Amino acid sequence: MLDRSLRPEVFLLGFASAKESDEPGGVVVEPSSTRYQPGDFARVKARAAVLEANAGPQGSVYHLHPNDHDRSEKQHWYELVCQATETTLAELTTSRQENRRSFCSVPVSLQGYLVTVVLQVAADCYEGYFALPKPGNGRPSNLPHAAIIEFLHDCARALREADTADNDQPVLDRDHNELLRSAGRRLMLRVAPAGTHGLYDACNGVAALRHEGDEGIGTMLVSRRLHPGIVPVLTLETPVPMRDHRSIRKLLELSEGHTALISDASHVFGLGQLVPESDTQFEPLSTVHFTNHYSWEMSHAGHVLMRVVSNTPRLPQGRVAADNFTRVAARIFPSLNDDSIDYLWDLARKASTQPNGTILVISTGAAHEARRLTRQCFRVVPRIMTPSVLRLVTNIDGAVLIEPNGVCHAIGAILDGLATEKGDSSRGSRFNSALRYVNSSQYPVLAVVVSEDGWIDLLPS
Repeated sequence: MLDRSLRPEVFLLGFASAKESDEPGGVVVEPSSTRYQPGDFARVKARAAVLEANAGPQGSVYHLHPNDHDRSEKQHWYELVCQATETTLAELTTSRQENRRSFCSVPVSLQGYLVTVVLQVAADCYEGYFALPKPGNGRPSNLPHAAIIEFLHDCARALREADTADNDQPVLDRDHNELLRSAGRRLMLRVAPAGTHGLYDACNGVAALRHEGDEGIGTMLVSRRLHPGIVPVLTLETPVPMRDHRSIRKLLELSEGHTALISDASHVFGLGQLVPESDTQFEPLSTVHFTNHYSWEMSHAGHVLMRVVSNTPRLPQGRVAADNFTRVAARIFPSLNDDSIDYLWDLARKASTQPNGTILVISTGAAHEARRLTRQCFRVVPRIMTPSVLRLVTNIDGAVLIEPNGVCHAIGAILDGLATEKGDSSRGSRFNSALRYVNSSQYPVLAVVVSEDGWIDLLPS
């Protein structure tokens, strides 16, 4: 999951296939336990019909075969039903003051109904992410939006396959990491001039290479050719194709400071600098910054939209949020007062700045665990842990074990625990070992996990 705070919910809406909206059983909501009733959507098809009338003729496309025309008309109607459903849901959530943002898949004709999948997420969390300007036409505005589009496409595909397969139960069988990779490709397609394909995979190919043993660190501006907002520094006589990863990786050594490679997502054609914001020709552009081996990030107008580590897109991860830490700590350690939680927060914040990654384990059984793990940790004379000392002890591998009162009992601890289905093979050993330990612990425990790539987790979430 990209962000647990999105709190996704999914349900199905079925509209009787006929365009008339007054037939019995015209709307079905599944599961029936959802907070919406069929009557809430009784006017969706009528609203879609109004949209169809206002849209007028569908352009001047000439179809060679009558079936093509019918198929086009049907698809247009499905899209209008999707649009009307999203509008209806927006009105419902607003009138009920629900903190939800709704997205719908294009309906699939299934057993006499037009079935659409509805995905709702927390509106405040979703809208808190920077969005590209003027998305429109189903194009993603950021990584969560791209992932939602991919998920809904998968749902629609599963429904279509269920209608033709022997088994009528739709199956979503795509790995979630592959879905995220497709979302990343979709987002990069959104920022590439003229919709050039292949930029996402090209960036992964460049990030995977080293030049003379060094990791690839540098910057590339993505823009159309001869952009007036870019001052050329060096122009290649023969542009280098983005598929030539080794040459691009070598040229990346030339980028420094405000000087970056300039690419139209198809070729790199030189070095240049973006004009200052005060310049009348200035326009915010998308930037690819190669951070280290197998890692890069894409930003727009100074806002990071996506971080990619080992070919897996992630949201830009900031430091641990104080309110989130306080909420989780108060739930796990209900006897702690505000001052004690604030002190633990100071330690967690210091741990989150460790560039090489670390684990801070806060457990009511820290003393017992230090004794149990004697052979796989460095036990210390119990003392109050301070942020300055924590900075020192997290320079070695392993977890730091402290009690909720801040007393440290061990450093460099190798955590154990039973395997769990909650594990994530796309994450490193640090995250998965902490997850196993937290899920297996017989004591109330909170772990702050900082990965080497900067990803930060609170366990349990």
